[in-house]
Amino acid sequence: MEAHTFLLQLLAILVSARILAEAATSLGAPSVIGELVAGIVIGPSLLGWVETNDIILLLAEIGVIMLLFEVGLETDLGKLLDAGGKAVTVAIGGFIAPMIAGFGAAYYLFDLSLIASLFIGGTLTATSIGITVRTLAGVHRQTSVEGQITLGAAVLDDVLGVVLLALLYEFSITGEINLINASKVLAYVTVFFLLAPILAKLISQFIGHIDQRVENPGLIPVTIVSLVIFFAWLAHWFGAPKLLGGFAAGLALSRRFFLPFGIAIRTNTAFSHKIENQMKPIVQLFAPIFFVTVGLSLDLRAIDWSSGFFWLLSLTLVIVAICTKFTGAMLISEPFPRRFVIGMAMVPRGEVGLIFAGLGAAAGIFASNVYTALIMVITYTTLLSPFWIKLYYRKFGKYFV
Repeated sequence: MEAHTFLLQLLAILVSARILAEAATSLGAPSVIGELVAGIVIGPSLLGWVETNDIILLLAEIGVIMLLFEVGLETDLGKLLDAGGKAVTVAIGGFIAPMIAGFGAAYYLFDLSLIASLFIGGTLTATSIGITVRTLAGVHRQTSVEGQITLGAAVLDDVLGVVLLALLYEFSITGEINLINASKVLAYVTVFFLLAPILAKLISQFIGHIDQRVENPGLIPVTIVSLVIFFAWLAHWFGAPKLLGGFAAGLALSRRFFLPFGIAIRTNTAFSHKIENQMKPIVQLFAPIFFVTVGLSLDLRAIDWSSGFFWLLSLTLVIVAICTKFTGAMLISEPFPRRFVIGMAMVPRGEVGLIFAGLGAAAGIFASNVYTALIMVITYTTLLSPFWIKLYYRKFGKYFV
């Protein structure tokens, strides 16, 4: 792609994202809705101005990494740990139920192949942590009890999704599943998530020490972005999702972070606050690119709207995709309104679902009508879930005071 063409596409992404985000906010919807719709409007579904390419996908990946860094900055580790058991229950229930129900519906009701049915079940296990967190932030509930439970569950969901994706990918290539390789992936991810925040905290102490002695502007944005990128690479090296590297770095730099086992490293709250203020514009620049790219990935023109099989499969999978995500939330000991909104927040599939579906399509596992049905399910859960969450808080907000 020539440079001027890419610049025009980037211009279209940034301007449309901002305009439609403001429009969505003025209508009482979360800003993420406007950014997702922007991708649909300028993408292949409508105007066809922009198509996803390697450069845009790379910027989108940076966007979700920076978004998860901001999530980590705003996370209260104490609350996150307190929500640990409940988050695990929500994640496991919301992972196993969609997998079993999605596989069962595809394999037994629609007579699809074993590997296609497994990939459909895998796609339905996904939760888009980026969209979920942005939606909760839009209603100022990201630091609430339900926000911390959802965040912990979504993080664990991503880890489980990586292991499942590794299993399914190997099965699609070799025809057999290697549990030893899957166990290694899970072990590496666990080690990374335990050690990365401690390492990031130590590095941040060094950055803070330098910041007190350097007067040139821009030290904090450059060093912190470098730190986030390094931890994203480190997460990938360990076999974890790269966005978890951004989350781990943000968590370590949070004003509410503490180290385990009594390790005495003083948290400089003034420095943490300075990081938040100087990094926010960078996050606000890159994060919308990610959400627009999700919309760009959806080609609504490719759907055969007259196919009865397509509509029946789509409707069945949408019902499964929504209902099964409430399974884990209904098992925890919280008031019903809180359990219900946690279930709603786990519904969006977004980019995680697209990764599963895209891998299945690239491997030739899905027929075109099955793939488009999956895309419809991902589209519905991605676009409308934030809207329903906003309405739910507006109507039942008195139960969360």
